[in-house]
Amino acid sequence: MRELYFRQTLPISLDEAWAFFSNPDNLKEITPSYMGFKVLSKHQGSKMYPGQIINYTVSPVLGIPLKWCTEITHVSDRHYFVDEQRFGPYSFWHHQHRFTEMPGGVLMEDILHYKVPLGPLGHLVDRLMVGQQVQAIFDYRKKVLEQRFGTI
Repeated sequence: MRELYFRQTLPISLDEAWAFFSNPDNLKEITPSYMGFKVLSKHQGSKMYPGQIINYTVSPVLGIPLKWCTEITHVSDRHYFVDEQRFGPYSFWHHQHRFTEMPGGVLMEDILHYKVPLGPLGHLVDRLMVGQQVQAIFDYRKKVLEQRFGTI
């Protein structure tokens, strides 16, 4: 299993950060277009809640669409939320999104645990391709968020 950690500070309020990141409709904006990411679920309002199911399609390899379903398993308003894959391209996916108010803005932390299926072959594919894709997605997010909100 891989464990990745990402952090970023933004010059916005905790309320603004929470409103943006806890709305599933904003995921497409912070995901590279080449991933073909689409949110399929229709949400009643933008308030996230434990048990919320979100369905997507994503096309990480050769434009082939894959279905992906996550559940929001934990929510502590304006502090953190967790999404876990229920079915999709990974054999395991657990993603913590944490938000901490700080002078001049907010610290955002992503703690990601994931595992690629297919045993040793999956491990090799992760090392050669998937891990680089995941890193590139978070690098892209950082860039887009800096462009949208600025930097501290």
